[in-house]
Amino acid sequence: MQKRWKEIKEYMDSKGVSYDYVQSEGFGSVERLAGILANNGYRTIVVVGGDGALNDAINGIMSSNAEKKEEIAIGIIPNGIGNDFARYWELNLEYKQAVDWIINNRRKKIDVGYCNFYDGEKHQRRYFLNAVNIGLGARIVKITDQTKRFWGVKFLSYLAALFLLIFERKLYRSHLKINDEHIRGRIMTVCVGSATGYGQTPSAVPYNGWLDVSVIYRPEFLQILSGLWMLIQGRILNHKVVKSYRTRKVKVLRAQNAAVDLDGRLLPRHFPIEIGIIPEATTLIIPN
Repeated sequence: MQKRWKEIKEYMDSKGVSYDYVQSEGFGSVERLAGILANNGYRTIVVVGGDGALNDAINGIMSSNAEKKEEIAIGIIPNGIGNDFARYWELNLEYKQAVDWIINNRRKKIDVGYCNFYDGEKHQRRYFLNAVNIGLGARIVKITDQTKRFWGVKFLSYLAALFLLIFERKLYRSHLKINDEHIRGRIMTVCVGSATGYGQTPSAVPYNGWLDVSVIYRPEFLQILSGLWMLIQGRILNHKVVKSYRTRKVKVLRAQNAAVDLDGRLLPRHFPIEIGIIPEATTLIIPN
């Protein structure tokens, strides 16, 4: 990260960009720093990182006391392996292109998702830009975080977790309410996306005021292999065991022992949870 930041800094300096730089200090510090910057009047906050760092930043901004926080512009310089939200905007790991787009400063109002839950002591609200995963998707995140200490490389940990859990095919007794429809049964994973949710909600648009939902029921082994291929191709919604919805609010009344994550950040598991969308709640610096 330090080597990459040095290259980014040198390129920004060569372009005459005026900026203040703050180094995050580990897990959770990006949220605190983004809140401090917003409260101190910064109107453009650029994140060098992936989906998790972006999630920290949007939570820091949305929880701040800043005036007109929807007008604080977020810029992205992708880093690491989890950059699904950046990929939606056709941003890749080529930092020079990302810096050029930030300098160009083309802005767009986008939606912010939220998740309400009770943590055992008080009611909480967390925000997301990409997606909420319940079940398999969140377990992959959880095991990746745990095994990263062993493997030392997050990408290897992610692959190990993916294969382990897909072949396990664990199901969760669930009860969801979507558009007044009650959905009950044994479900492998649920994705609620404002954006594409790592391919699980490929039709989602992060500025249309809606959430896309994909519910994946129990697949046979061969259906898992075909499902992975369809996921890569962006056609997962055509799979036999997938049911899709479009809504503005989802209530998860039960998902027995299922993990939950928002943009790769694990949520304390307390059901019921309510997932919704706030239209045009933040501003993003987007490509030309």
